[in-house]
Amino acid sequence: MSLFKARDWWSAVLGEKEEFDQGCLCLADVDNSGDGQDKIIVGSFMGYLRIFNPHPVKTGDGAQAEDLLLEVHLRAPVLQVEVGKFVSGTEMLHLAVLHPRKLCVYSVSGTLGNVEHGNQYHIKLMYEHNLQRTACTMTHGPFGGVKGRDLICIQSMDGMLMVFEQESYAFGRFLPGSLLPGPLAYSSRTDSFITVSSSRQVESYKYQVLAFASDADKKQEAEHQKLGSGKRLIADWTLNIGEQALDICIVSFNQSASSVFVLGERNFFCLRENGQIRFMKKLDCNPSCFLPYCSVSEGTVNTLVGNHNRLLHIYQDVTLKWATQLPHVPVAVRVGCLHDLKGVIVTLSDDGHLQCSYLGTDPSLFQAPKVEAREVNYDELDVELKELQKIIKDVNKTQGIWPVTEREDDLKVSAAVSPYLDSVSQAAGVEIGTDHVPSITVKVILQNRVVLQKVKLSIYVQSPLVLTCDQFSIEFTAPEMTRTVSCSVYLKGSHTPPELEGNAVVSYISPTGIPRVAQCKFRLPLKLVCLPDQPSKTASHKLTIDTNKPPVSLLSLFPGFANQSEDDQVNVMGFRFLGGSRVTLLASKTSQRYRIQSEQFEDLWLITNELIIQLQEYFEKQGIRDFACSFSGSMPLQEYFELIDHHFELRLNGEKLEELLSERAIQFRAIQRRLLTRFKDETPSPLQHLDTLLDGTYKQVIALADAVEENQDSLFQSFARLKSATHLVILLIGLWQKLSADQIAILEAAFLPLQRDTQELGWEETVDAAVSHLLKTCLSKSSKEQALHLNSQLNIPKDTSRLKKHITLLCDRLAKGGRLCLTTDAVAPQTMVMPGGCATIPESDLEERSAEQDSAELFTNHKHLIGKPSSPEASSLQGAVE
Repeated sequence: MSLFKARDWWSAVLGEKEEFDQGCLCLADVDNSGDGQDKIIVGSFMGYLRIFNPHPVKTGDGAQAEDLLLEVHLRAPVLQVEVGKFVSGTEMLHLAVLHPRKLCVYSVSGTLGNVEHGNQYHIKLMYEHNLQRTACTMTHGPFGGVKGRDLICIQSMDGMLMVFEQESYAFGRFLPGSLLPGPLAYSSRTDSFITVSSSRQVESYKYQVLAFASDADKKQEAEHQKLGSGKRLIADWTLNIGEQALDICIVSFNQSASSVFVLGERNFFCLRENGQIRFMKKLDCNPSCFLPYCSVSEGTVNTLVGNHNRLLHIYQDVTLKWATQLPHVPVAVRVGCLHDLKGVIVTLSDDGHLQCSYLGTDPSLFQAPKVEAREVNYDELDVELKELQKIIKDVNKTQGIWPVTEREDDLKVSAAVSPYLDSVSQAAGVEIGTDHVPSITVKVILQNRVVLQKVKLSIYVQSPLVLTCDQFSIEFTAPEMTRTVSCSVYLKGSHTPPELEGNAVVSYISPTGIPRVAQCKFRLPLKLVCLPDQPSKTASHKLTIDTNKPPVSLLSLFPGFANQSEDDQVNVMGFRFLGGSRVTLLASKTSQRYRIQSEQFEDLWLITNELIIQLQEYFEKQGIRDFACSFSGSMPLQEYFELIDHHFELRLNGEKLEELLSERAIQFRAIQRRLLTRFKDETPSPLQHLDTLLDGTYKQVIALADAVEENQDSLFQSFARLKSATHLVILLIGLWQKLSADQIAILEAAFLPLQRDTQELGWEETVDAAVSHLLKTCLSKSSKEQALHLNSQLNIPKDTSRLKKHITLLCDRLAKGGRLCLTTDAVAPQTMVMPGGCATIPESDLEERSAEQDSAELFTNHKHLIGKPSSPEASSLQGAVE
């Protein structure tokens, strides 16, 4: 227990989900009891007015029923409450309540009770003023030096000061140059209003100047006061404080001097009556409220400053005298006399936490136990430490970093994709060429175990696939609830998506207040982006996948793409993607091979991946678990490099277009300035064809902007094709070298680091850095390569030759026995060599250049190899279509 916490004398929580601000708290003897005891008046933005008279039995008690004197709903938000002599003919205190469009003055009175229920309090409306402008804040005082009564001044949201002489409206004046309203206070010593304008200046206006200035019913008239009758409204003095103010208070030392205190966003200022700075204090935390009051030391002022760190600081001038901890962030603070206890600090938070506290120190009764004194044997400690470290290391190896818990999850997420396309497509008005775009429904099921808060569901699919709705907010107000969310997915673009997988991510707050995330993946069917088509006999790009099991009928693997007219051809099937690209799939009749061929290299990916997935599912249903696929052909790196070059060329073209657009924009603005100068000239001069030059430059800017947008669309489509080709190359490398799932994950992290390609960070430089890291770590040949450091800055390269060389070298080292891993134990020279014999891995850049020639023979263009059948088996595959 800290000595510097605010000692809770009495506290209460007001309402439910109500909001409060600095003007909603006031302390005064509002019922005119005459005993000098203050009452706590609180108004809320929900329109509730409450009056409290705390009587705790013991310190720290909460609010009792008899502490609430009055609670009434005024049916309008309460912006501010003040107590003063607001009714003519009497000097009794009355309550003024400011609403956005109304000012009401009430009398508060109590009736002695004759039964155990106690006294009864009620309010009576004395008068009200309907406001023509929306109010912001108000202040009161004896304006003009009147005695025995208080006048009210209201500042509107558009900067107008409206003065009310109790039951009657006096006048209204617009403050010059007003943009946003600021805090407002009245100084009776100088008979002036002090506020802070939107230009961050403290301004003082004499009441007499306001009263004798020309009447302004409209803001336009106030701006032209010098043209009309009356005096112009001029500030008495101004001071630039360089920041926006939160509050203003006036404190009088004695009858001959007073000070103006201004609370800023970073400092609080003390000003003299003439606007000169007396002192200022820079605050360490963001303040939320303050209250200056006269100190016991003559000539000094104490200031209570609350901040957003739940601290209340007490300053004597600029010296910090006390700091105390509060249970909430105060937005209003007052000091009063409650229940014969003087100097009670009353604070109010924005959510209605009202607390009466005092400053004091209660000693802590806790005493730390004595530590048993014994001699330390450091040798035994070292042995014990090594044993514990070994246990921790073994646990991390077997269980991972986080321990596996047996508890049931708070939220279970599952996704189900409909087996059929939507009968009515949700892709309204979307057509790709002449094809009708279908859609499919995805259902996400959420099952909670406990009550959860702020549950938000986000669903992601690969572009150009889109969702009808991808963001959902769900409430789980009771345990064991099940919610189902449905949305439709369809294709919106002329190119093929690189993946058919989606992801559903749910973020929520657990009952213990911990943010958590749950997710699940789902797979979309191929028929969403593909249609059955006639097989093609010729193609530019072909791949052959080997298996260890007899061939399977393609009709059983792809039942949705069967051609009813050609049921006898069970080993040939044609596909056509939405947009026109065609892919043909062939199954060998005599061997365990499948061939995929297409005119576009990247279009082979989805069909190849779907084929392997369907084969694995087919043999799993048959109970066969040793099914495996392999790839024995040459790696199609040449086709892959062509896609990389095309993507990189579009990036360079985009940079050039943006530079040209920037130059034309600068030229356009320069011509505009020249023309504006000539138009403003009192003596007209010829334009000298500047208007023609302006029109031509404008057309160039529009044409370049269109070219930039067109290049961005092409770059987006090229990046999607590059991602498809990258997935295909990773799949072929995994089948070629029989890589494990962890090694394939490393390849995917290296080759697919970005979801979107930008000019600031592109695919080429990111992948080059990742592949170079693999070549210098787990695929390095010697310790010399491991000692090399990579460049920490990623910049767009001049060309793609270095990247292509590193990708070729990566495949070469994998062919020679290298294996991918991220642990430091595996970063050692690789000695295992694949059958067939290979040359040594080069250790210098010169040897890498010579390795390109060797690897060129290993990774020859695949389409040239398969152009002519080289074996009887290849001839049978070629003749499958014929």
